[in-house]
Amino acid sequence: MSQSNEAQILSFDSSRAGGQEHADMREHLRMVEAIVFASSEPVSEKGLSERLPEGVALEPLMRELQQAYSGRGVNLVKVGDNWAFRTADDLGFLLQKETTETRKLSRAALEVLAIIAYHQPVTRAEIEEIRGVATSKGTLDVLLETEWVRMRGRRKTPGRPVTYGTTDKFLDQFALEELKDLPGLEELKGAGLLKSQIPANFVVPEPYDGDELTDDEDPLHTDELEELGLLPPTGGDADEDL
Repeated sequence: MSQSNEAQILSFDSSRAGGQEHADMREHLRMVEAIVFASSEPVSEKGLSERLPEGVALEPLMRELQQAYSGRGVNLVKVGDNWAFRTADDLGFLLQKETTETRKLSRAALEVLAIIAYHQPVTRAEIEEIRGVATSKGTLDVLLETEWVRMRGRRKTPGRPVTYGTTDKFLDQFALEELKDLPGLEELKGAGLLKSQIPANFVVPEPYDGDELTDDEDPLHTDELEELGLLPPTGGDADEDL
């Protein structure tokens, strides 16, 4: 076989392999698009990976699909470790008539929510210290009911107080990919949410952006979650940590 013919065959094989790879990627894109589109809730990356063929890399697929939808009326957005389709921000006004506001949070609840978002993991006593006033259990209950806030664990201090943090639903509600996307000091000042004259040593903390318990937190026990109404009763011995 001449070198010319051999080069043509190698070129053909390479082209055919590249074409197959492209076809596979298009099929995988269709698969993740269908899964996310059909779900009423954001879909976890773990759930997506489990439904794809073994060995398929998820991240480049999601970024490719996100780019494909970037200029459309519906965008693919990342919410924590989950993915969902959402109406483009500039078209939200078209759906205002279809939106039903079920509850308005009180000023106290908004303050507590902001403190939890920026200072998590944080206890009720720490929230009260930051606010300078007592925080009622009802305020925390309202935030737990919205599912924007969750009980994380217990602080390794006397009394073992419960620690609180935000959820992926909080990120989804406020169109955040991760907690690090929360506005910083300059953004808050620019939006008029902070007084023009603030203490020189005033800082906006960078929120903890992990689901894992920190070194000064212990996990909640199953029986504690049942007692708090966060799990249905098991009817048996429930001393396993979650």
